[in-house]
Amino acid sequence: MALRKIVEQGDECLTKVCRPVTSFDKRLHELLDDMTETLADANGAGLAAPQVGVLRRLCIVMDEESGEYLELINPEIVAQSGEQTGLEGCLSVPGKWGIVTRPEKVRVRAQDRFGDWFEAEGEGLNARCFCHELEHLDGHLYTEHIDHFLSDEELRAYLEAEERGE
Repeated sequence: MALRKIVEQGDECLTKVCRPVTSFDKRLHELLDDMTETLADANGAGLAAPQVGVLRRLCIVMDEESGEYLELINPEIVAQSGEQTGLEGCLSVPGKWGIVTRPEKVRVRAQDRFGDWFEAEGEGLNARCFCHELEHLDGHLYTEHIDHFLSDEELRAYLEAEERGE
């Protein structure tokens, strides 16, 4: 396993639509392992292949409840419901935060590293991560959904209000 360089906003690969994964081989497994190690090292909630310069439809999402990493290959959202509005950031847009509205509950269908299909459901932060990472696979960033980046003062106020349960 190896750490991969996370590309940042402005890199052309973050604006491209990714191609489906068709080979479930050792090379794919190494990429998934590298991405998991890179995500853990960066202390992030999710990482999509284009964020490490690979234009393939796959991503890793940290399951908030179990703390396990979920590998999603050729994922698609098959159901969504509700609405949540909250703080969002991205490893490819370091140090910047914005407020984004996403579905509260999301169900995805994807393949695992061996090509077997499965479904996974997420609520709250997990639903937010599914949406965020799948958007990367179509060349989009969360920054397309925000009015502005939060200033340090706005971020502090938001986090304090959330801590108070407001």
